[in-house]
Amino acid sequence: MNTIKKINTFAIALPFIIGVFAVLNENLLIIALLSTMVTGFIQVLISLYLLVQEPRNKHLQIYLGIVLLFFGLWFINVNYHYSDKLIFLLFALPVALAFYLSLIIHKNLKL
Repeated sequence: MNTIKKINTFAIALPFIIGVFAVLNENLLIIALLSTMVTGFIQVLISLYLLVQEPRNKHLQIYLGIVLLFFGLWFINVNYHYSDKLIFLLFALPVALAFYLSLIIHKNLKL
């Protein structure tokens, strides 16, 4: 579990680290924004791994349910009904999910 905590911390810190170097080269800001997708991918993989280890963990089930909701809303917003109000949610939800999974990992690490 300690390795998972370190991988998650790296995944969350990656966009921030690249963003700091954007002071030297502003093109790195775009890379920092794109690296948030890598963070999300790593976190979904971690959550799937943890769910296999603890299939009855309600917090992991909620996390993955919200991830599926996010992609469903994204698909609907892009393909069927574009909404400016939904765009805010689609930007805020991944940040909330990143912190939620981190909380789950840190809580499980203490147990």
